[in-house]
Amino acid sequence: MDAVLRRSAAALYLLTAPDHPRPIGNRDVSAGHRGPADLTRGNGMTDRRTGSARTGTKAVAAAAGGLLVALALPATAAGATPGGHGWPAHHGAPGGHGCEDRSNNTYDKLLECVTLEGVMEHLEEFQKIADNSTDPVYPGTRAAGTDGYADSVEYVAGLLRDAGYAVTLDPVEITFNFPAVLRQLTPGAAEYETGVFTGSGSGAVEGQVIAVDINLETGPTAVSTSGCEAADFEGVDWSGENDIALVQRGTCFFGTKAYYAQQAGAEAVIVMNQGNTPEREELIVADATSVDEPIPGAPGPVTHGIPVVGASSADGLALAAATSTAYVNVLPAETRIDHNVIAELPGKNADNVVMAGAHLDSVIEGPGINDNGSGSAAILETALMMADTKPQNTLRFAWWAAEEQGLVGSADYVEGLTQAERDRIALYMNYDMVGSPNYVFMVYDSDESTFPAPEGVTIPPGSIAIEDLYESYYTHVGEPYDDTEFSGRSDYEAFILAGIPSGGLFTGAEVIKTEEQAAIWGGTAGEQFDPCYHQACDTIENLDPHALEVNSDLIAFAMLTFAYSTESVNGVPGKRVPGRPFQLPAPAGPEGTFAGEDGGLGHHHDA
Repeated sequence: MDAVLRRSAAALYLLTAPDHPRPIGNRDVSAGHRGPADLTRGNGMTDRRTGSARTGTKAVAAAAGGLLVALALPATAAGATPGGHGWPAHHGAPGGHGCEDRSNNTYDKLLECVTLEGVMEHLEEFQKIADNSTDPVYPGTRAAGTDGYADSVEYVAGLLRDAGYAVTLDPVEITFNFPAVLRQLTPGAAEYETGVFTGSGSGAVEGQVIAVDINLETGPTAVSTSGCEAADFEGVDWSGENDIALVQRGTCFFGTKAYYAQQAGAEAVIVMNQGNTPEREELIVADATSVDEPIPGAPGPVTHGIPVVGASSADGLALAAATSTAYVNVLPAETRIDHNVIAELPGKNADNVVMAGAHLDSVIEGPGINDNGSGSAAILETALMMADTKPQNTLRFAWWAAEEQGLVGSADYVEGLTQAERDRIALYMNYDMVGSPNYVFMVYDSDESTFPAPEGVTIPPGSIAIEDLYESYYTHVGEPYDDTEFSGRSDYEAFILAGIPSGGLFTGAEVIKTEEQAAIWGGTAGEQFDPCYHQACDTIENLDPHALEVNSDLIAFAMLTFAYSTESVNGVPGKRVPGRPFQLPAPAGPEGTFAGEDGGLGHHHDA
């Protein structure tokens, strides 16, 4: 099916509305928006940058447009507040007047109650939890294995229990790493910021640093294959007692590099960032358990018997000096138990489960308010405001543990499900970083209209319908959007590996915003989408309220839509969402600002 027909068909996925649905009124989408106000794009399909009509493939699909999705979506109220994007005025923060004591089973009611103020209340609590954490190893954070994470679990689970959800604390075994040491000894002495890769071994190593196939080319097209093949380690004497391999981030998994280094005879591994672009300069610490298959003797996830630590590109170049020696020390890791928070609201159809999830942990560097307090708070507020609905389908919300260690909590959860339990899950929606301060609105590209799925990633059937719903919503409220690669580099990975239709939203991490993107979405060109990504400054100040509000509304909208019908995703018949019927337009199409890139994904969990 070509793109036009696919989009047109997708636009018909909810046809249970009355025969004459009320059309959507004109919406003032410029209020509160930081981009050009005179080129707003609503149902008229006007290009924001030129003011001319859109003529691309997806614009044709939208104009087939007449094929509008029949959904109970509220029209713009004449007195709508500028920050509310046309939704009814706020009636209070979480537990505000009327919201907790009624069934918010219509779009009008739910989007009246899921507010920026309510989401921010949860984020302020996450900030307080981090601020008050006196964890003996990583104070001031909400990282997996710390007091801050445990307090975050208690906060989320307590609110959900009080709201009437069936809450399960799902135990997850994690590897807890202590702070590491990376010190250059010669030709000059220096102490470098570092961290321990997941899957690292322990030990103290003092010896020569051997650089492995480092590529000094710069620019976005520069490629590094450092340490990706056993041959990269040949021709070097690794017979010393304390040889330290220095490898560079690049095209293969970190686990592959560490595996080959240990096989060659290295006693420690330093992984430096690639340094070819500004977003690949900072300290890199990630998961080193994944390998590029097939590796003889290492067919799957691996752990290493030697220390594996990270370095920035600048520190890595200093360590690459011909006479360089260094000291690496990684203390033995501990096994600790954290918990996923799983909250379920029964529906009439217990065998058709709609899931939404967000990781609850931060990195060890800071409180993690955007990454990923934003996603966690948005689904929490949605869950609380839906607690008294009587959905057609069973709803399940999840807050994942140890995502920053390599998607541990979500992977453990899906692995623990029987096939019958997996088959009951109609779809999964993932929300990781939905309020970036220099944002771009992005949708996981399940239809591969911009990015072919990476090798080894199979997109489950039905995922396109989730993408279409997100895009139609952005189109309706006049927000331009773009695609981000459907890569599996967040907590939806385990679900797509299990064949469960998935989708999600993202507003950007360490990728640099271009001039073109700044002209469309506002913000600052030349800066990262999130300048505080994986840093101590990812605090309550590190958010864009407009992005967070739009996405919180969309998260609630999507959850309510699929609460009543997943027919567009898995063919299971449902019902129309109660309330006034309105038309939702077909998607306008992505802006296409990520040509040749991964859609600003920028997460470091793998390569």
